[in-house]
Amino acid sequence: MDVVSELRAAGCVFAEEEATLLLEAATSDSELVELVTLRVAGLPLEQVVGWAEFCGRRIYVDPGVFVPRRRTEFLVRRAAEFLLPGATIVVDMCCGCGAVGAVLQGLAVGVEVHAVDVDHRAVACAGRNLVGGTVYAGDLFDPLPDRLHGRVDLLVANAPYVPTAQIEFLPVEARLHEPLLALDGGKDGVDVQRRVIAGAMLWLAPAGRLLIETGEQQAHLTAVAMRAAGLTPSIANDPNLAGTVVVGRSSRTI
Repeated sequence: MDVVSELRAAGCVFAEEEATLLLEAATSDSELVELVTLRVAGLPLEQVVGWAEFCGRRIYVDPGVFVPRRRTEFLVRRAAEFLLPGATIVVDMCCGCGAVGAVLQGLAVGVEVHAVDVDHRAVACAGRNLVGGTVYAGDLFDPLPDRLHGRVDLLVANAPYVPTAQIEFLPVEARLHEPLLALDGGKDGVDVQRRVIAGAMLWLAPAGRLLIETGEQQAHLTAVAMRAAGLTPSIANDPNLAGTVVVGRSSRTI
């Protein structure tokens, strides 16, 4: 089987690189045929081979689960700046496969990660990546234990931020093989973010921070919502990764 030719004919731009990964993942000729068939049918490469490279790590990605993007590495880098010496309580909201929480967990001793997603497939996948962390299935803050009220140092969220009307223009891989709930941010792309922001103050520790990945066009709306909720927002961009993160600082006193 000429894997490169099959992939190239299907329109895979990086056919040679993908062929190498598929050959590595397959344990037999028959499995290789199966994997190539899935990829040619349009499944994201990461779902086909079962993992994505993220911040220099291999993160498990199961079929039907949102694939972590390279631009989200900027969210991790920004969050890492606020890890506290000794112990940091982190909540990875809308966690997907748990990539953000898993990387932050490994960056410092004593990081306690709690991750939440409404998609049960994502929760199962995140459980494989967040060894030693706790993953909850539910709507945003609903499943978090009460003991975390006012104790969360870092609340990170890669909530959906694609405006509903723009979903149809996303790559086929995303539209057909990733959950709509992980993509659709409502009319202006900020609906879910607003819900995260509205609930954040109850959970953040004094001087805790909320970090939200968003689109460049949505960043000002995200910042406005944070300010209205009592957070002090700042917007940061990484042109190399095309990443945008809004950081909200809590000034709540104990």
